[in-house]
This record gives sequence, structure tokens and C-alpha cells, in this order.
Amino acid sequence: MRNTIAIARREFQGYFTSLIAYVFLVIYLLLTSWLFFRVFFLNGQASMRLMFDILPWVFLFFVPAVTMRLWAEEKKVGTMELLMTLPVKDSEAVLGKFLGALGLLVLALALTFPIPVIVASLGNLDFGPVVGGYVAAILMGAAYLAIGVFVSSLTQNQIVAFILGVVIIFGLYMIGSDIVLYSVPARVASVLEYMSLGTHFESIGRGVIDSRDVIYYLSVIGFFLYLNVRSIESRKWR
Repeated sequence: MRNTIAIARREFQGYFTSLIAYVFLVIYLLLTSWLFFRVFFLNGQASMRLMFDILPWVFLFFVPAVTMRLWAEEKKVGTMELLMTLPVKDSEAVLGKFLGALGLLVLALALTFPIPVIVASLGNLDFGPVVGGYVAAILMGAAYLAIGVFVSSLTQNQIVAFILGVVIIFGLYMIGSDIVLYSVPARVASVLEYMSLGTHFESIGRGVIDSRDVIYYLSVIGFFLYLNVRSIESRKWR
């Protein structure tokens, strides 16, 4: 566990030694605030629903941008071989990189707390869906990160890692959309709906934290982190 924490701290601090964290946080906060408030004042309702509705689409591009460098850069500059020779388990390295990126994502979400404070000062805000929305955002964001970290281990090209991450996340999100569900048999539709990242996000976002939704996200995270470990192991054998 000590190695995992050390790697997570290294990755998290690494974002701030370059411009990555600052660019990500500034653009994310400006874009989210602008998209939310440009419609909020038109609707005239004290609700955070709109912000959580746009969050999956904002994360769709920002999360792969954060994760694309995690393994791809290690491969490109040749430090991956050095990392793998250290007394660190593959699972510790994978989990450490994931937690470092998750720390940046949680920080980004924490910096949006002034938005519900402003909304609450302007009207009677129901904090139940707000809490549910933030919990859903962390779970969904963590699932996005697990996918992005895995994809980054497949290539040394960061642009390729970014594009693949966006495509896979978009596919897993859209398989539960109405346009897909209406075009397949009912039995298949129920399976696709359960597999969708978006379906479970919407469920928790309504303020009802169902254990089935939490288990789903934890399963997705665990599955892609496992694939990441296997990917690193296969590279070592080659």
C-alpha cells in the first residue's frame, strides 16, 4: 500500500509540475460554469440538474486528456522499464496512477462547490439530488479514468490514447441511450441498458443512491484496472 500511495502522490504532483492540472482545472471550471449559468437564469429554477446533465459530456473529453499520458508517456521516454524494475507490483503501479488521476478529478469537482452555494442563495435548492449528483459524478468519473488509464497502457502515442479513450467511453455511455435501445430486441435492450455508464449515472443523480448502481461502477473500475494490470504484465513478458 505504501508503494501505491507513493506513486499516486507522484502522479498527482506531476500534474502540477507542468501546465496540465492548471489548464484542465481552469478550462473545466470555466466551461462548466458557463454552460450551467447561461441556461440557469433563463429557466429560473433553483436546481443543479443541468450541471450534472452536462457533466458526462464534459468528462468525455477531459478525462481521456488527463489519462492519456499516464502510461503512454512512460513508454515514450523509456521510464516504464525503469519503473517495472523497481520493487513495485504491477497492481500497485496501476492503482497508484489511477488514484493520482482520481485526486485531480475530485479536486476539480470540489472546486465547483461555489455553484450550488450560489444557486441555494438564489432559491430553495434541494440538496438531496446535489449530493447524489456529486456521488454519481465521482463514480462515473472514476470509471472514465479506469478506462482511460487502461487505454494509455496500450500505446505510446498520447493522441491515439486520447482518441481511443473517447471512443470507448462514448460507446459505453451511448449503449443505454433510447436511440440504441429502441433498435434492438427487448432482452438485449435490458442488458445494454444495465451496461451503460449513463443509465446508472442518471439513477444516482436523481438523489437515490442504489447499491446496484454503486456495484456497477465499482465493477467497471475493477474490470478495467484488471485489464490494465494484464496489459502491463504482457509487456514485461514481451
